[in-house]
Amino acid sequence: MLPKVVLKYCPEYTVDVEEILRQGLKELGGMSAFVRPEQKVLLKVNLLMKKRPEEAVTTHPSVVEAVVHLVQEAGGIPIIGDSPGGPYTVGALQGIYDRSGLKEVAERTGALLNLDVGQTVVANPEGKIVKSLMVTKSVTDADVVITLSKLKTHGMMTFTGAVKILFGVIPGLLKAEYHLKMSDLRNFADLLVDIATCIKPALSIMDGIVGMEGDGPSAGEPRSVGALLISQNPFALDVVASHLIGLKPEKVPTIMAARERGLPSRLEEVEWVGDVRLLWRIQNFALPKTTSVNFLDMVPLPKSAKNFLLNRVRPRPHFQHELCIGCKDCFNNCPPKALVMNEQNRPVVDLDACIRCFCCQELCPRQAVEIVRPRLGRTLFK
Repeated sequence: MLPKVVLKYCPEYTVDVEEILRQGLKELGGMSAFVRPEQKVLLKVNLLMKKRPEEAVTTHPSVVEAVVHLVQEAGGIPIIGDSPGGPYTVGALQGIYDRSGLKEVAERTGALLNLDVGQTVVANPEGKIVKSLMVTKSVTDADVVITLSKLKTHGMMTFTGAVKILFGVIPGLLKAEYHLKMSDLRNFADLLVDIATCIKPALSIMDGIVGMEGDGPSAGEPRSVGALLISQNPFALDVVASHLIGLKPEKVPTIMAARERGLPSRLEEVEWVGDVRLLWRIQNFALPKTTSVNFLDMVPLPKSAKNFLLNRVRPRPHFQHELCIGCKDCFNNCPPKALVMNEQNRPVVDLDACIRCFCCQELCPRQAVEIVRPRLGRTLFK
């Protein structure tokens, strides 16, 4: 039986998001098919950084509130949580809950906001890249995990959705260690698939009402898509979501890594139900200024020569010092420690050390980091 993905048209957050989700969930048996009374349900949202809902970086509070109500109707105990970029501390969580509008959701609904910053190790014997994972304690304490991802482009992974959101179960700065150890894009994509197959969310819901295009996941532009997607299978959900915005699966490393393991990676491997495709006319959805292919990987060159060539074709971070406020978030969270602060307290990058994870851009609160492609790279990758 093919995994089912429910696609519902939802043009804006001011409509009845809860009712649209309720109707969509009926295709999968309703929320009660996933949540039993008194179960603790972690709503694993996307809380990348301290951003307002209208900036389209975090899961919109209207979607979170709707899911909270549906979990409560089923008798479950909703707990909202994530491990954002940067340090995993109570203060950081409180600031993001407040700015993202989720503190108000909790106050209105009685849902809990996770403030437990503990972590624990879980076995992952079937993993391809990692056989165990250090994860946030909120995951292991929950009886049910439901992800609430945001439809966005991603500078490193091209697309971030139901699979990539689960990287947020890795606590705080440990994410930087994984980036450093798995700087090869294919290895990192395999890591993300490992995490998704280990956590096994009961339900994946995507907020695609307003997504993000361009230099996501934080420095892109909001883009109206008008979609809510629901599935028991995060891989199938990403296939439909990427198709919706005209993104070929071959462009998404996590989808290709899933394909190698026999997981859903093509539209014909998914049962698509819900609203008709004609409701969406998404054209020219802007992708990040990156390339996911290190075409010199197989060329027998010394490392110094290879780096010299790669630095002339690969995208790289450009720090706009006139916008920078010297907060050092990029410096403190750079996995390979490829940044130094100059005399003006502005970041400068060592391109030979840079692994192109673009965490600097992802975490910059002022969008002062632009991803640029050298002229030779622009010519080769037109």
